Amino acid sequence: MFNKKPVVEPIKAAKLFTVSEPSSVITEQIKTIRTNISFAQEAQDLRTLMLTSTTASEGKSTVTANLAVEFAQTGKRVVLIDADLRRSTVARTFHVQDVNRGLTNYLVRQTDDVMEVVHPTEVENLSIIPSGPTPPNPAELIGSPLMTKILDELKEHFDLVIVDAPPILPVTDGQILSNLVDGVVLVVRQNHTTKAAVKDMKAALDRASANVLGVVLNDVKVKGADGYYGYGDGYYGYAYKKEE
Repeated sequence: MFNKKPVVEPIKAAKLFTVSEPSSVITEQIKTIRTNISFAQEAQDLRTLMLTSTTASEGKSTVTANLAVEFAQTGKRVVLIDADLRRSTVARTFHVQDVNRGLTNYLVRQTDDVMEVVHPTEVENLSIIPSGPTPPNPAELIGSPLMTKILDELKEHFDLVIVDAPPILPVTDGQILSNLVDGVVLVVRQNHTTKAAVKDMKAALDRASANVLGVVLNDVKVKGADGYYGYGDGYYGYAYKKEE
C-alpha cells in the first residue's frame, strides 16, 4: 500500500528559533506575523490555516513550525499537520519518533480515530500530525473526502489547525489543500523565488478559489527602518506583507 523506498535526499529538520532563541530578532518577526494573522482570524473566523511556497527550499517549513509554536504560546490549542507527503519535516523538527503513525494512516483508513495520529510535543498546547508512511499517490489522498473530514474533526479538539503544505508549482497537492482550508499564507524567499514563479503560484491559488491572507518574505538581507531584519549566518529574515 505504501512506497517503502528510502528517501534518497536527506531532509533536515526546521530550526525552532522561537524555542531556542525566544528573545531574538527573528522570533520577534515571527510574533509579528502571528499578530497579523490573528487579526485576519478574528475578522474572518479562521480555524484552519495553510502555509505554502512556490517550490522547495524557500523556508516554508521553518516558518510554519515556528509560527505554530508562537500560536501555541499564546494559549491556543494548536495542531500542526505535515501534509507535505513527499518531503516531510515536522516529525524531525519536533523529535517525534513514531513517524509511521500519521496523516496517511488516517487517509487510507487504517484508523478512524483522528486522535490516534496526533502526537504531543514538548511545546505546551502544541500537537503535531506527522505525514506518516510515504504513499504512492499523495495527490489522490490529499484530495480525498477524508482530508476534509480530518480537518473538520480536528477543529473539535483544537483552536487552530495549521497545515505545512507542499509547494504549489511542482505538484498539485498544495493547490488541492488550498481549497480545503480557511486561509493561505505564502512563503517567498528573497533572491531565490522568481517573479514569474510567484505569479504562477498566485494564478494557481486563484483557480482553486483559495483565500490568500498574505506573504511572508523570507531570507531577507536588509537591515533598517523598513521593518526587515537579517539574522545569523544565513540571514534568516521574516516580514509579513498583505497579498495584493
